[in-house]
Amino acid sequence: MNQTDTAGEELLLASREIDDDLFQTVLSAPGIKCAGCIDKIESGITKIPNVVRTRVNLSTKRVTVDWKKSNNAPPLIDALGQLGFQAHLSNCDTKPSDNELRTLIRALAVAGFGAANIMMLSVGVWAGADEETRTLFHWISAFIALPVMVFSGKIFFSSAWSALKSGGTNMDVPISAGVIITFTMSLYDTITGGQHAYFDAATSLLFFLLIGRTLDYVVRARAHSAIDGLRKLAPEGAAVIQPDGSTRYSPIEQIQPGMEMRIPAGARIPVNGTITDGRSDIDHSVINGESEPRSTHIGDTVLAGALNLTGPIVIKASSTSNTSFISDMIRLMESAETSRHGYQRIADRVSKLYTPVVHIGAVLAFLLWFLIDGNAHHALTVAVSVLIITCPCALGLATPMVQVIAAQRLYRNGILIKGGTALEKLADIDSVIFDKTGTLTEGSPHLTNCGTVDERTLRLAASIAAHSSHPYSKALAQSIPPPMQVQFKTNQFTEHPGDGIESKIDGAVYRLGRAGWASGDAESRDHKHYSTVIFGVSGRTLATFKFIDGLKPSASDALKELKNNNLSIEILSGDRKGPVAEVAALLGGVPYFANLRPQAKLAHITKQAARGHKVLMVGDGINDAPALAGAYVSMAPGNAADIGRTAADIIFLNNGLEAVTTTYLTARNAKTLIRQNIAFAILYNGVAIPLAFLGFITPLIAAIAMSTSSIVVVLNSLRLGMGEQKQLVKTIKNKNVARTPTQYHGAA
Repeated sequence: MNQTDTAGEELLLASREIDDDLFQTVLSAPGIKCAGCIDKIESGITKIPNVVRTRVNLSTKRVTVDWKKSNNAPPLIDALGQLGFQAHLSNCDTKPSDNELRTLIRALAVAGFGAANIMMLSVGVWAGADEETRTLFHWISAFIALPVMVFSGKIFFSSAWSALKSGGTNMDVPISAGVIITFTMSLYDTITGGQHAYFDAATSLLFFLLIGRTLDYVVRARAHSAIDGLRKLAPEGAAVIQPDGSTRYSPIEQIQPGMEMRIPAGARIPVNGTITDGRSDIDHSVINGESEPRSTHIGDTVLAGALNLTGPIVIKASSTSNTSFISDMIRLMESAETSRHGYQRIADRVSKLYTPVVHIGAVLAFLLWFLIDGNAHHALTVAVSVLIITCPCALGLATPMVQVIAAQRLYRNGILIKGGTALEKLADIDSVIFDKTGTLTEGSPHLTNCGTVDERTLRLAASIAAHSSHPYSKALAQSIPPPMQVQFKTNQFTEHPGDGIESKIDGAVYRLGRAGWASGDAESRDHKHYSTVIFGVSGRTLATFKFIDGLKPSASDALKELKNNNLSIEILSGDRKGPVAEVAALLGGVPYFANLRPQAKLAHITKQAARGHKVLMVGDGINDAPALAGAYVSMAPGNAADIGRTAADIIFLNNGLEAVTTTYLTARNAKTLIRQNIAFAILYNGVAIPLAFLGFITPLIAAIAMSTSSIVVVLNSLRLGMGEQKQLVKTIKNKNVARTPTQYHGAA
């Protein structure tokens, strides 16, 4: 086997299959620096045969490639090398260190020290120093600037050289050219006794650029700390039970579905699984935001990252480490960072044109001024100013900086964005449609008239209900006291979707479910406050069970806030008219539609879209999946059905509806900040470039202006989340402290 085959096999083993014959490989490329690098890698790698999709994450310096399997894996690492980026498999990374940040800080300190001292010497020259003093100050400035160029400038020079060696360019090429030309021209003027030298411009440019680059790195690293925190929630391995009953520690990568693991108290669950032995209290706060531990027993499902609190348990794995809950959440977070916002696609196209345009502009400026006054020195000074001041950095940072900060702030509130366009769409919505059961209400109905039904009937109904997964059946089975939970001897159970469950006992046919089907009574028995379930035998009613479903404590405040933001609200529910009307009334008379099947919900949303409305759909059940997929943008809670979470664009782990308002306000503020950033970047270049071209700007002013533009964009992006949404979440949570789900229908 040759070296190429070995590399391909290693790449294949390090990849994961995401669909039939479709694999995904994640590579680490530390040389990624800017939007130009992203465009270069994505366009270059996508040209490789069998590569379907390429995405670059600037925060993590990772390249994610989806490719179709053929005879061998595509030569991704070699291709990145040819593009000027050294790369390796991301799972080969050692524990990350902050070497890059330390390097930036050291370079920044050196550049700041040099620029400050040269600036003080320049003040003496500007104050009218005589020729000998001016020459001395210029030489001292040259000696100070030289180590700054070598040490601090290396960050830009090495990046530019790597790009040029691979036959391409990046944003560091014109920056490096501007700094080197300015230093060389100033050194020439110092040697020849010239009146002007711009060592202050060269060192100040490096200093301000390093401020922007360091600030950008810190912001991205802080935002990505959420993903790093998720990774730390998964243990490195677990004690796997062997066939002979002994245990052996296995790394998490080697755990496969079907393996049984012993999880001691105080340990986290490594992969998704089902409890096969033991009972314990499990902390699910990382999964759904619940602060109270949940008691679990044999047969219960547990997800990766949950904390086992009180007792040892044995779980059977149902996923690998790459398909566990934690891995899914990490992929969602990284997807939000790498997805392309509409504004970002525009900025990327502009940034792609930057290098050729700025070089052509600088050459034209030199030729124009040389033709005007014949002074090559002055013409070169103007060209350098144009080269330095023309900067797409602000435009390149305008969208991704806001996007990264938004993803971080939403994650802290338990909200995960599945794609970058979701926030963009959410900011444009004009209406919100809610499902009722499990979305506006707790989704856990409670039996209210247990004491009015005779014991034998109650026991019999509960025995039948235990064989159904319907929420009302579960509530009925769980509401019976343990001494009464006696199973009747029968194995004949048939569940009829939409109607109820049927059982044959001693030759009689018992039905538990919808009125009309369970008892033959055509009356709906609809009640303003209650949902009813009929228990009947051979067409005769034995009992009527009444259930209530508590309104979520945050529902009223969340909907009120959405209305205050001029959004129209509607409720679409498959439940009967009475309970839906009651919920709508408690929420301030919200328009509602009841008795809707999944197709009817989708049809309603499609009709709204045809009228020009941009709808946010919030739902949690399997029956909401078509509506979630068909809406302009959609949200689902973390405890929603799998198909619902898959269809939704945004997932909120905490089931409180304050997540909807928080996400909407964040999206709206993010859109405002992105527009501000882009407007500033366009205005800056629109004013600065003509002034530099006309010779009104020196290289020093150009250096300060160019660097300041990037810093302004970063600082403006940091304003996201500092205002109304933080106050909103605090207000809603404070209001919910003394609220309980049972307060819904409390007067009934």
